[in-house]
Amino acid sequence: MAYPLSGLSVNPIKFGTDGWRGLIAADFTFERLARVAPLAAKVLSDTYGQSTGSNTIVVGYDRRFLSEEFARTTAEVVSAAGFDVLLSEAFAPTPAFSWAAKHQNALGALVITASHNPGAYSGLKIKGAFGGSVPPEVTKQVEALLAAGENGPVATPGAIQSFNPWEGGYCEDLRSKVDIPVLCEAVTQGKLTVFADVMHGAAAGGLERLLGVPVREMNSDRDPLFEGGAPEPLPKYLSKLFQAIKAHDETNPLGLTVGLVFDGDSDRIAAVDGQGNFLSSQVLIPILLEHLVTHRGLTGEFVKTVSGSDLMPKVAALYNLPIFETAVGYKYIADRMLETQVLLGGEESGGIGYGHHIPERDALLSALYLLEAIVRSNRDLGDLYRQLQTKTGFSSAYDRIDLPLAGMDVRARLLEQLQNHPLTEIASQPVIDCLTVDGYKFRLADQRWLMIRFSGTEPVLRLYCEASTPDMVQETLTWARDWAMQQ
Repeated sequence: MAYPLSGLSVNPIKFGTDGWRGLIAADFTFERLARVAPLAAKVLSDTYGQSTGSNTIVVGYDRRFLSEEFARTTAEVVSAAGFDVLLSEAFAPTPAFSWAAKHQNALGALVITASHNPGAYSGLKIKGAFGGSVPPEVTKQVEALLAAGENGPVATPGAIQSFNPWEGGYCEDLRSKVDIPVLCEAVTQGKLTVFADVMHGAAAGGLERLLGVPVREMNSDRDPLFEGGAPEPLPKYLSKLFQAIKAHDETNPLGLTVGLVFDGDSDRIAAVDGQGNFLSSQVLIPILLEHLVTHRGLTGEFVKTVSGSDLMPKVAALYNLPIFETAVGYKYIADRMLETQVLLGGEESGGIGYGHHIPERDALLSALYLLEAIVRSNRDLGDLYRQLQTKTGFSSAYDRIDLPLAGMDVRARLLEQLQNHPLTEIASQPVIDCLTVDGYKFRLADQRWLMIRFSGTEPVLRLYCEASTPDMVQETLTWARDWAMQQ
C-alpha cells in the first residue's frame, strides 16, 4: 500500500471501537504516545483504583514496527507519572495482557497494537482491571483530558519490572479449559493435521506452546509490512494457507485437517476446513455454541452483535440459550459479560470470547475449542456447519465489503443520505425494517439483510450482507457499493 510523502494531515487522537490507531510517524508518534499514556493511566487509576487498591499498569505489545520501543516509552512515561509498571519481555496476544491485568490485580493494561490494520499503522488499546476493553466513557475521559491540555500526574516515579506474558499463568489457564492430552494424541497419531496461519503476528508459536506438539505454522517470521497486506483473517490474505491445505489433502486423504487463522494481535480468528473452504466467525460461532453446550456442558447467555448471522440465534434456540444483541465492537459484549452469566459472545469480524474466561475476545482459546470440537465429533468443521444448517433448517451465504472513503466529506454526505433520505428499496427488494443500533441494518422482503456502517477506527464504509444464496449476496453488495459511490 502506498502512502503520500507530503501533505499528510495529523488526525486527532481519538479512540474507536477498540483503541487509538494511526499512521506511524504521522499520527502515531513517540511524542503523542508520551502524552496519551500517562493520562490513560490516570483515568484507569480513577476508574479502578478503589476497587483494586492497585498502583500497577501492565504494558504489552505486538510485532509491528517499533512496537518494543513504543512499549518502552509507554512504560517510562507511566512510571514517571508515579505508577508501577509490569512491562512485557516479549510480544504476546492482546488477550494475554488483558488476562494479566486481571490476574495481576493491576489497574489495567496499555497495549501497543493496531490489531488487523496494515503495517503502516500502530495503536494503543486500553484494557481495564477486569480483563477487557474499557467502556467508551473511559476513553472519552482520556480524550477530554487531552483536549483540555492536561499533563500526566506529577509523582515519585514508580518501578518498572519485566514479566513473561505467556507463562505467567495465561497459557496454563487456557490449557485448563480443554482436554489437551486428547488433542495432542489426535495430532501426534496423524488423526488431525493442524495448520496455523499467524499472519506474522503475535500468535506466533502460541498453539505449539499450548499443545506441546508441533503444528504446521505459517507466516511465523516477523514482517512489519505483512507482505504488503494486512494481518486480517480474510480470504484475500490466505492464498498460502489455501494452497497448503489443498496440497495436503491431495497427498494425505486420510485424517482430518483444519487451518486456523489469527489476526495481528491474536484476538480475532477464522478457519479453513479440510476442503479448503474459508470459515469466518459467522460459521465458527454456531459451531462453538454447540460444542460448548453438548461436549462441555456449559450454559449461559449468548451475546451477538447486529452484524451476526441469522444462523446464530437459531442455534442458540436449539439449546434454549437466551440471546442478547449489541452494537458492533467487542467492548459492548464485554460490558454484558460483566452484568450476567454469558456463555459466549462473538462478532462477525472474528472476535469471540467466553464468560468463563475473561471478558475479552481470545483467538487462541477459540482455536483450542475448535480443535476439541473436531476431535470430539471426529468431523471436519465444514461438516459440523452443514449439520447445524440441517438441524435449524436454515442456510445462507454471507460477505462483507470494506469501501475506502476519499475523505470525511464523503462520509458526511453518506450519513446525511441515510439519516434524511431513508432507503425504501434495495436491489429491487422492498425494505421492511431498519435497525439503527449501530449503523443501518436493512431487512428486505425476501429476508436478506444489508448493513451499512462506518468503521470506528478507519476511514472506511463497511457493507455487510446475508442472503439465501451467494449470488443474492453479491447482487446486494454491488447495489450498496454503487449507491455509496454515487453520493
